[in-house]
Amino acid sequence: MPQAEKRRCSWVHGELMENYHDREWGRPLHDDAALYEMLFLEGFQAGLSWYIVLSKREAFREAFSGFDPVAIAAYGEADVARLLADERIVRNKLKVRAAIANARVFLEIRKEFGSFDAYLMRFIPDGPVVSRADVFPTQSALSDAVSADLRKRGMRFVGTVTIYSFLESVGIINDHEQSCFVMKELMGKA
Repeated sequence: MPQAEKRRCSWVHGELMENYHDREWGRPLHDDAALYEMLFLEGFQAGLSWYIVLSKREAFREAFSGFDPVAIAAYGEADVARLLADERIVRNKLKVRAAIANARVFLEIRKEFGSFDAYLMRFIPDGPVVSRADVFPTQSALSDAVSADLRKRGMRFVGTVTIYSFLESVGIINDHEQSCFVMKELMGKA
């Protein structure tokens, strides 16, 4: 008997997006390296489609020292020039410079709170936010608060819409559609 096809969120189309949705999107992350990677990628996604950034993920990983914030924070002008010449990645000068500055702020936050995860968790003392509808916003009071705090600390390309997407991607906001198999797994109903 053939297995029934999994019901996914309606935005999921194609193998790349299916793999990302099924294995990563909305699943709680608490590892600082993984959180940094997602924050990094979301910053480059601003104004672009997520598909474009996701399809360049491995090139970003190679170009940006494996998403190591310590290495990226140490980048200088030669690194900026190298990155702007790398045709495999998004070559936006403002985003490249922001990625370097954001790595420095990320490290400061990690030092202050012990981990970036601990920093984020202070925004959700009652745990992750679970949506109960199938029409979702692109920002919330939570994303407004996180965005404002990150910007106050010196991060760039972390507006409330970008941060809402980040919070979704790392499972702080669970916006899987009610019929999605991942929502059912996360809610213990699979």
